[in-house]
Amino acid sequence: MRAVIQRVLRSSVRVEDEVVNSIERGLLIFIGIQSDDDVSDLEYIVKKILTIKLWANGDKQWAQSVVDLNLSILCISQFTLHAITAKGSRPDFHLSMSSEQSKQIYEQLINKLKQDYKIDKIFDGRFGAYMTVNIENDGPVTIIIDSKAKKPTEANSSAASNIE
Repeated sequence: MRAVIQRVLRSSVRVEDEVVNSIERGLLIFIGIQSDDDVSDLEYIVKKILTIKLWANGDKQWAQSVVDLNLSILCISQFTLHAITAKGSRPDFHLSMSSEQSKQIYEQLINKLKQDYKIDKIFDGRFGAYMTVNIENDGPVTIIIDSKAKKPTEANSSAASNIE
């Protein structure tokens, strides 16, 4: 699972001419679900979203999270986050989970965010719809989190310990 996290002053999502949801200060998060994602990927991403420190606290940079500041989160499903362009110029989406399966996992992610944070602070777009997303970045600050990077491989662990 991949999350592109943007710190925003405000953001909104429209489907056709209707504003589906909007937030003031907080996080806009694009969520891409990969074909082999499961509950552990979802839990990892939710924990990172709620704990990543993207705001200052006085003179200390990167000291407060969205939860610390009681801010809002707007999530947008985006299957294109797992696109690859190995051959030619057309994107290939075979790494993205099918729409039916990913909708279930996406809804579980939204529910887990509401459960672990506050139901009235979590918003989302409309799954599978063509959406227009308005973003007023704050910073800008953009962080990419990938659940597949959550556990270093044995080789990477050994290499890291040799460096230290």
